[in-house]
Amino acid sequence: MNAPAIDPALSHISDIVHAMPIARTLGVEVTELRRGHAELRTPIAEAMTFRPGQLQAAAVFAAGDCAAVAAAGTLLEPGSWAATIDGTIKLVAPASGTGLRAVGRVVDQGRLLTTCAADVYAVDGDDERLCATWLGTARTMAQRLL
Repeated sequence: MNAPAIDPALSHISDIVHAMPIARTLGVEVTELRRGHAELRTPIAEAMTFRPGQLQAAAVFAAGDCAAVAAAGTLLEPGSWAATIDGTIKLVAPASGTGLRAVGRVVDQGRLLTTCAADVYAVDGDDERLCATWLGTARTMAQRLL
């Protein structure tokens, strides 16, 4: 795998993602960060499946949530961070294979609220298949999380 494509000015977003126990439990790896965009990878671990090789919906939701809200965080002033206040997911295919790739983006940014989204792909070798789309809202928080 190539080295992460993380804008050095945004490396604190990766730190915030990795500070979340759920992200560490899922094995989330931040692979790309740029303004308005975040990409994360998550392995499919047996402990997170509801049947062998297929992730349970909550793990897919968490991957989309992390990617979308990380993308929202990339647009904030230093010292601020984003927190999910609502989210929904549409599952469109099984989340099976070796891992997930969640690609987050900002849909609309306001002063306090940011609408963000993520497409979550099931990865199996070189094959990828859209398995879910996440849409939600993140609130700008003025205090540093870390």
